[in-house]
Amino acid sequence: MVTNIQDVNLKVLVMDTDFYALHSVNSFLAWDRRTRVTFLSETPQEMWEYLKTTPLAELPDVVLLEADHLGGAGMLREAITRIKRHIEDVRVLCMAQIPDPDLVEAAAESGASGFLLKQDVRLQVAWAIVFSLDHDFVVTPTVAQIAADRFHHRIFHASALPAMRKFPELTGRIAQALKLCVLDGMPAHLAADEMGISLHTIRGYIKEGYRILEAYDDTEYPVDMTPQERAFMRLTAFEEDDDTEDEATIQAREGEE
Repeated sequence: MVTNIQDVNLKVLVMDTDFYALHSVNSFLAWDRRTRVTFLSETPQEMWEYLKTTPLAELPDVVLLEADHLGGAGMLREAITRIKRHIEDVRVLCMAQIPDPDLVEAAAESGASGFLLKQDVRLQVAWAIVFSLDHDFVVTPTVAQIAADRFHHRIFHASALPAMRKFPELTGRIAQALKLCVLDGMPAHLAADEMGISLHTIRGYIKEGYRILEAYDDTEYPVDMTPQERAFMRLTAFEEDDDTEDEATIQAREGEE
C-alpha cells in the first residue's frame, strides 16, 4: 500500500444509475486527494459520449462501473471490454448492490480490476481504488463468499479488501464526535447539540480524537491538508495486515472443500 498519498493521482469516472449512490461516491472520493472525479454519469449512454469526446490526456485512469443495471452478465462483459479497448491501461472496478456470482465472473473474465459490493466498501471507496493498484483482482468479503464456487483463476486468486482500521483508544463519545464532524461533515455547534454537550466539550473531543488517529498513522500527507481531511482518511483507512490480501483465496479454497 502506498504510504505517501502524493505518489498517487488518479482520474476517476463514476457511472451509476442511482442518483444518490452516484453523488455519495463522488463526495467520498472528494475527501481523498489521490482520486479526482472527472465525470459523473447516470447512464451508460452518457458515459460512452463522454469517453468518445474527451481528449486522451483527460481520459480516466479508473472507471467505477455500476454492474447491477447494465442488462446482465453479457452486457457487463461487453461494457468492460469496450471501456478497456477505448482506454489503454484503464482500471475498471465494478460496484453492485446485489451480490451476483454471474456478474462477478463476467467482470473477472473481461479484465475488470475488481468487484465491490456497495454495502461492504461503504466510505472506503478511495482506499479500495488505491488497493486495486497493487492487486490483479480485488473483491469485498461478501463477494469472496458468494463467488467461492466459481473456478475462474482470477476469482480463485482474488484479493479481499482488508477490514477498516481500528483505533482502540477512541472512546464512544469521541468516536461519535468524529463521526458527526468528520464523516458526516456536521459543523461543531450542530454536532454539540446532537450530542447534548457544550461547544467547548465537543472541540475537546475532536482535538483528542485527532491526536489518537495521528498516533496510529505514519502516512505522509501534504502540508496544506486540513486536520479534517487527514482525519477522514485515517478513519476510513484499511487495517495494515499483510495476511489480509489472501482472504479471498482462502475462502475460495474452503468453498471447494
